[in-house]
Amino acid sequence: MSWVLKGPAQRFEPREWFAGPDVVERALADEIGAMRYVEPRTLVCVVPRATIRRDADAGAEAVSELLFGEAFEIADVKDGFALGRCLHDRYIGWVNFDALALPGAAPTHRITARRAPVFGTASIKAAVMMELPFGAAVDGTMDGNFLALAGGGFVHRRHVEAAPKDRFAAAALFMGAPYLWGGRSPDGVDCSGLVQQALAAEGIALRRDTDLQRHQGEAVKFEARQPGDLVFVPGHVGMLVDGDQLLHANAHWMAVVAEPLTDVLGRLEKPEPVVRRFV
Repeated sequence: MSWVLKGPAQRFEPREWFAGPDVVERALADEIGAMRYVEPRTLVCVVPRATIRRDADAGAEAVSELLFGEAFEIADVKDGFALGRCLHDRYIGWVNFDALALPGAAPTHRITARRAPVFGTASIKAAVMMELPFGAAVDGTMDGNFLALAGGGFVHRRHVEAAPKDRFAAAALFMGAPYLWGGRSPDGVDCSGLVQQALAAEGIALRRDTDLQRHQGEAVKFEARQPGDLVFVPGHVGMLVDGDQLLHANAHWMAVVAEPLTDVLGRLEKPEPVVRRFV
């Protein structure tokens, strides 16, 4: 038997497609030859935060993060880790298999507080079972002041109903958060994770890494920039806020800060800023 390829596998972004050499998804059967194809199976994250790693190893580099309730379609399992793809941004990596479970009902709410305690009973004085980060997806029924979660526990309605109305309110929840490579929550976040979560508050889906994000949105001349625009420099991104300040998660301060854009560009040898607008 011989295989005829319709195009090089490299044109399928390896961070977003199961395109080999060991795992090829069935959707690419007409494009890439393989001895075995897989049909990804959807699971969901059942822990507050699950690190997505480059390899099936607890010591491997973190590349992203899965939050409670987010869907993750898996294509392979190895050494206690699942190789899968996040459904919110198509990003691929390895997650501890114990952090995943079969999906239940579709999420009804999202956590909109910086961090939301899950109480054992419908009382703010009850024992806290766990804390869920901003952006976590939950399924439950509102009863009085609490959302009763389908899997057990109660979240106060203020932590799921007072939703950030725009990207600025969402980004403000991350102010002062520690810089964490691969992070996507106020407990730790990187530059692309911050802008991804901020724009998600407006229903705008960004890809995961800066080099992927900078091809989205509308190109804007640097001189025409305005609050809400994303400013990209090599390997980094931030969001403009009032006063030509750049709100960004960065390794210089190891935190999420807002500082003059001119200060940020001044620290770089060749800043080459690129501005993109998302509406």
